[in-house]
Amino acid sequence: MEIIDGYPDFMMESIKKVERTRKSRIGRNLPRMSSDQREVILSKFHPDYKEHEKKKLQIGPNKGYRMPLEMISLLEAEPFLDTSKVDLSRVDYDVDVLIIGGGGGGTVASIWANMSGVPADRILISTKLRHGDSNSMMAQGGIQAADGPIDNPPIHYLDIIGGGHFANKPKLARILAMQAPKIIKWHESLGVMYDKDKEGNFVERPGGGTSRKRMHSSKDYTGMEILRVVRDESINRKIPVLEFSPAIELLKDDMGQVAGAILMNLETNQYYIVKAKVVIMATGGWGRLHIQNFATTNHYGATADGLVMAYHVGAKLRDLDSVQYHPTGAAYPEQIVGLLITEKVRTMGAQPVNMNGELFVNPLEPRDVEASAFIRECYEREMGITTPTGMTGVWLDSPMIDIVQGEGTIHANLDAMYRMFQRFGIDMTKHPMLVFPTLHYQNGGVEINEHCQTSVKGLFAAGEVTGGVHGKNRLMGNSLLDYNVFGKIAGINVAEYIKNVKIGKLTLDHVDKYRNILRDANIKSKVKAPMILPEYREENLMKRTIKV
Repeated sequence: MEIIDGYPDFMMESIKKVERTRKSRIGRNLPRMSSDQREVILSKFHPDYKEHEKKKLQIGPNKGYRMPLEMISLLEAEPFLDTSKVDLSRVDYDVDVLIIGGGGGGTVASIWANMSGVPADRILISTKLRHGDSNSMMAQGGIQAADGPIDNPPIHYLDIIGGGHFANKPKLARILAMQAPKIIKWHESLGVMYDKDKEGNFVERPGGGTSRKRMHSSKDYTGMEILRVVRDESINRKIPVLEFSPAIELLKDDMGQVAGAILMNLETNQYYIVKAKVVIMATGGWGRLHIQNFATTNHYGATADGLVMAYHVGAKLRDLDSVQYHPTGAAYPEQIVGLLITEKVRTMGAQPVNMNGELFVNPLEPRDVEASAFIRECYEREMGITTPTGMTGVWLDSPMIDIVQGEGTIHANLDAMYRMFQRFGIDMTKHPMLVFPTLHYQNGGVEINEHCQTSVKGLFAAGEVTGGVHGKNRLMGNSLLDYNVFGKIAGINVAEYIKNVKIGKLTLDHVDKYRNILRDANIKSKVKAPMILPEYREENLMKRTIKV
């Protein structure tokens, strides 16, 4: 097998067919599907519709609720913490606000809590890895905000609701849209560098499922740029952070309110007891569960810990029957399988085509529809390209960007993408990229109200760990917006909440009760939860082969 420009010779034969069809595809796109057409392709090809990959939860406030087998296994697992080894009379940290998670949502919440009157030394961020290691840092394409001359927040709201299949909590979707322009102004005041034209106006691009161009970006490093700035702001405010110290269980008091957490030092396995008047859960998503064996775009710590801990104290969950698979995950080379190829590549003109170079779907369908079309093309129509390791994908014809918009457009706007493939000898300005859907976002999560309160007193939540904002499908650019909007709201509201809070005697009785509930339901599991870190060794190694 000969390697030519980074691709095996048999894949280059397909690329030649793609090149021959380019001229006929310039200025041409397939129409977007009707709502009926979308429902048909989703029901037949989207992984969410495989009922045999889900089952009903047997215990807790969401008993009877169907969700992926991988999540059920954690919620019906033995709690990780051995309560007999914890001495609650020894408190290591006594704070007003404990924030679990050092990504975007937690960091923004810490800033706004401090701005709202909570002294920095009365706030503590605990994070599993380093401060900033998160999906927030890895996000690329942009952040939505309806601040253009022919756009407005109500239109943005309608896009959010429609994209979420009308399953969103309307109040939360409304807040997300209405607060967006203010978030952009706040970012600029802190120093976030968004792309602008020569006149100083925002360069705003479309996104899949959106009706207006409202995507603000910083090349294809948008998540990194935003978190760079907000993390620096948190550091400058001297807000304490415990790195490599994930929470493994929430604490309650004898009055039933959440009153802190047990942390574990990953280097020493030492437990830290944190007493707090309020806890903000900002632990992010569940990509590293590899639902249905999909590869993932997510960072190493995305193991659904927040969902497990919140459920142990009785918090309600929602919309966890829905998973977002980003249509354009890398499918070749093997070293980067599953990594994100930002939707911005498609919004700038790259087209998805099959092995013969035929355009088979509009590039800007909502993500769940786009992903379903890719799966159909590969597995029903058998028009995908299979790699030497058995991964099947379709081409994302990136050279079309420079062809249509002018040479140099890719280098000016998509540095991260160019470098990711250039390392393996593939030049995305000359050749297309092989892509296939990859596990990307946790659409649902811990249910919150408009104040970021959960159903359990003393527990707030913000960011990807929450459910209700996006319904059954999130649109591009609304995740970075989500953690900024609701991180802000959580920070402001906990500052007011703690003024009237008194903490009683600390207890872990809820953990022992959870064990008893498992025993009474005759649920036996060798798994312990939260997972903390994914397992990839030997028989636990995830195969990048989806179940079709």
